[in-house]
Amino acid sequence: MTAAENLRQRIKGKFGTILADPPWRFQNRTGKMAPEHIRLRRYPTMTFKEIKELPVAELAAEQSHLYLWVPNALIKEGLEVMERWGFTYKTNIVWFKTRKDGGPDGRGVGFYFRNVTELVLFGVRGNLRTDKSGRTQVNIIRARKREHSRKPDQLYDIIEACSPRPYLELFARHPRKGWMQWGNEIEETLE
Repeated sequence: MTAAENLRQRIKGKFGTILADPPWRFQNRTGKMAPEHIRLRRYPTMTFKEIKELPVAELAAEQSHLYLWVPNALIKEGLEVMERWGFTYKTNIVWFKTRKDGGPDGRGVGFYFRNVTELVLFGVRGNLRTDKSGRTQVNIIRARKREHSRKPDQLYDIIEACSPRPYLELFARHPRKGWMQWGNEIEETLE
C-alpha cells in the first residue's frame, strides 16, 4: 500500500489546519544522495513525486491553513508540493537552531553553507487569515535541536494560537493532545 493509499484509508474528515513534516529524499545536482545525508539517514524517505501525490487537498477544509516543513535545499519542491496540495504560499516561519548558550548550532548539513535554520512554509486554502494573535506573532522560533529530525514544540503553540481547528499532523512522531495524527512512527490519535 502506498503512503497516499494509507493516508486516504486511515484519515477521514476535513481539517482547518494541517502540519506536515515529510521525510524528504535529498539528492545533489547529479542525482546522488549527498554523503552527509546517507550517513544521517535514520528513517525511510519519500520521493518528491510520492509526497506530491498525498491526498492532502482531500483532507483540507475549503478555508484552511498548511504548515509545511521543508529543508532549505528543497524550497522550490516545497512550494510545488504546497500548490499541488491546494494551498497558496503566503509566508514562512524560520527555526533558528541554537546551542545551549543560545548561539547558532552549526552541526547542520548543507550543499553550500552549514545550515542552522529550517523553514516552515505557510500556505492558505481559500482566503483564511490567521487569527488575531497571528498578526503579532514573529516568524522565528529560536530553539535547540533535539533528537534527529524532531522539530520544536513551539510551532504547535503558534499553530494553536493562530490557526483553526480541527488539527491534523502528517508524519507525526510524538502525541499531541487535540490533534489527529498520522505517520509510521505514531498510531493515529485524536485526544
